Amino acid sequence: MIDIGRMNTLVARRITSVGFYLGDPTTEAGDPADDILLPRKYVPESLSVGDEIEVFVYKDYDERPIATTLTPHILRDEFAPLPVVAVSDVGAFLNWGLEKQLLVPYREQSRPLEVGQWCVVFMYLDEESNRLVASTKVTRFLDDDVSDLLENDPVDLLAYEITDLGVNVIINDRHKGLLYHNEIFRPVAVGDRMPGFIKRVRDDGFVDVSLQQIGFQKVEPSAQTILDALKANKGFLPLTDHSDPKVIYETLEMSKKTFKKAIGTLYKDRKIVLQKDGIALV
Repeated sequence: MIDIGRMNTLVARRITSVGFYLGDPTTEAGDPADDILLPRKYVPESLSVGDEIEVFVYKDYDERPIATTLTPHILRDEFAPLPVVAVSDVGAFLNWGLEKQLLVPYREQSRPLEVGQWCVVFMYLDEESNRLVASTKVTRFLDDDVSDLLENDPVDLLAYEITDLGVNVIINDRHKGLLYHNEIFRPVAVGDRMPGFIKRVRDDGFVDVSLQQIGFQKVEPSAQTILDALKANKGFLPLTDHSDPKVIYETLEMSKKTFKKAIGTLYKDRKIVLQKDGIALV
């Protein structure tokens, strides 16, 4: 079965003046639905009848299934950040790495999109039109069951919305989470992917996340990070308890709270000396 919106391994059935026609290698040739054109410009020189080839299948401008060897920036039933390249009376169009742009119908826009804007979307196959479309209403496609998430779990985060409270993120391409502004020590923009940790799974099902591991487990690796930075800077860093949190993050990529815990550990272990203008290796 050929899967629209995903990568497919197909077999070259026949060659024509416009390209190769491909089919499902698990079925017999002859079914019109199992006859997908790979245009000549995408045909590798080495391809011959009977060879298998991995292609992406989507709909062309005439809404006919067509194959390409190009790899799109998003696959069906996935989330990804994409730029808006055009707006018309039917919706906004996104650049997803293929000739035909990806449509976000107006009904699927959480707020009006503008040319030049980046947005996080979910791509799906519309059952009524049988077309691939995208939606910025990403929460509709997220899983509310967060029972698989545990505090301090390392996770993948995708920022999709900036609010007054913080940054709304997609956790592991599956759940919704919140990263609070007062716990962010680096620039974060819509579309950014970054590693993070589960901070708290609340009783109401909402999930708080952090860019740093929570509690004691993060102190030891943070202490090692400080030691490595000291060795790389001739045994001295101009950082103290009174340093600006942004300066600490820019230097060590950790929060001020984590920094203070780590230097406390290093001081107790007699690995560093605390000075008025910074910290130094013993």
